Amino acid sequence: MELTVGERTVRLSNPGKVYFPGRGFTKLDLARYYLAIGDGVLRALRNRPTTLERYPDGVEGESFFQKRAPKNLPDWIPTGRISFPSGRHADEICPTEVAAVVWAANLGCLTFHPWPVRREDTEHPDELRIDLDPQPGTDYRDAVRAAGELREVLDELGLRGWPKTSGGRGLHVFVPIEPRWTFTQVRRSAIAVARELERRAPERITTAWWKEERGSKIFVDYNQTARDRTIASAYSVRPRPDAPVSAPLRWEEVPDARPQDFDLATMPVRYRELGDVHADMDGHAFRLDSALELADRDEREHGLGDLPYPPEHPKMKGEPKRVQPSRAKTEG
Repeated sequence: MELTVGERTVRLSNPGKVYFPGRGFTKLDLARYYLAIGDGVLRALRNRPTTLERYPDGVEGESFFQKRAPKNLPDWIPTGRISFPSGRHADEICPTEVAAVVWAANLGCLTFHPWPVRREDTEHPDELRIDLDPQPGTDYRDAVRAAGELREVLDELGLRGWPKTSGGRGLHVFVPIEPRWTFTQVRRSAIAVARELERRAPERITTAWWKEERGSKIFVDYNQTARDRTIASAYSVRPRPDAPVSAPLRWEEVPDARPQDFDLATMPVRYRELGDVHADMDGHAFRLDSALELADRDEREHGLGDLPYPPEHPKMKGEPKRVQPSRAKTEG
């Protein structure tokens, strides 16, 4: 069938294919969902190189992440060239209209993973993204408490974050920033914020990269700010049986929100009533000077330098040994 999306006509093949057997949601339901919240998801993706998380046969089938733009990409969908830590590069799609989102949904894309950059400048992030990741023994309530403390830290640093559910048990907080700092500097800022949170609640919050050291705490995943690491966009459908979505929230909603309340069926209703509650994000761009000063102070006064990078990254200058602590003891 064909869908009219703005000035485009997007062809939907096999619209009745079931993507979420537990709920009976089809490819057409997915496409209509992205149409219903179109302006919101486009705000989150606009001009950003975006990786597509595809499930061509639904959530119970095989899946893959598509970083390079598909060969059948329409000429009206632009791309942006990004560089990987290895030095290789790729041209990823950069949605500029809702039709591009619906076109990707036709390919079985459930979740959109935008880079924190715009295609005009792919070397300088314009978002500081903070991922509050519950570890075994913790849950969403624990992430909510950490988010409240994070809000205080950001406020003290002259920053403002916009929270959203991850679509699972965690919370994401995005801070729009001026695109003047490198990936390394933005990651350094995230580490400084994470360490300040850990100092204030060491029994509940951790920056430990190695799982064996985290315990039952909220892990502030600072490496989500490393080059080539992305976080699911606002409004993205997540590949779980109940079709949850990553839901933008107002801060006052965070304490009482329940992740399971936001899914492919309920989010369009909320959107009709409230619109995009993160619509004002693009009107702000904060500076990272205070966060970088905090990082400098941590290093100068406490000897706290860099933390391990993800395994696919080349060894970085100043990075500690990238060896699991228990393994290091055994080998030592």
